[in-house]
Amino acid sequence: MPQLQKLSCVIFDMDGTITRSNDLIFGSFNAAAKKYLNKEFSPLEITRMFGPSEEVAVKNIVGKENLDDAMFHFWKFYRDEHNKISSLYDGIIELFEFLRENKIKIALFTGKGKTSTHISLQEFGIKKYFDYIVTGHDVKKHKPNGEGIEIILRELSLNKNETLMVGDAISDMKASAEVGVQCAVALWDSYALEEILLMNPPLKFFSVEEFSKWTKEIVLRDKISNNKTQIASNIPII
Repeated sequence: MPQLQKLSCVIFDMDGTITRSNDLIFGSFNAAAKKYLNKEFSPLEITRMFGPSEEVAVKNIVGKENLDDAMFHFWKFYRDEHNKISSLYDGIIELFEFLRENKIKIALFTGKGKTSTHISLQEFGIKKYFDYIVTGHDVKKHKPNGEGIEIILRELSLNKNETLMVGDAISDMKASAEVGVQCAVALWDSYALEEILLMNPPLKFFSVEEFSKWTKEIVLRDKISNNKTQIASNIPII
């Protein structure tokens, strides 16, 4: 298990980690499914489609020939219902502000496509917090592959042992492990809660508040360590 030697960057997943948006996603998928299949999928059935961007999942439901029209219904529901049935988790903005104040980079690695990611970032007004964003359209290999994390490490010139991935899914854990960065598992709204608990990850948090408290302790630890190093370097050699 990789160890976090210092915190220089936090990479966040989006749905279920930053945004309470699972119901919005389920509703958007079913808006397309009802139009073409006259049926609705259960949340479990929909989460099993997660990984590729929405277009790929919807195409698998309705077929390539119906994709454009199906996506119209998907996006219409996503836009119209966005602020009615989705929100930021309490404490997320405060956490972003704290990280910014302490010069810690913030990145986003989501399986969502560019369109849905852009809508949510704009509606919630949080795009300004991210130093780099990777969506499902920016990778060739989707979660649980770690390509998105590798892109962020490269683009922001990060060390693996100074980077933390935060996500609510087993795919986030697997992507982190593949690349060799530590993963903090967000369990405040995870659709895979029971499965993750059976895996007993070393870093798991049941609320944003709990994770924020831990993060502040890590940042304080780093500051104390840095101050000691500076003091030691200023002591003259006799």
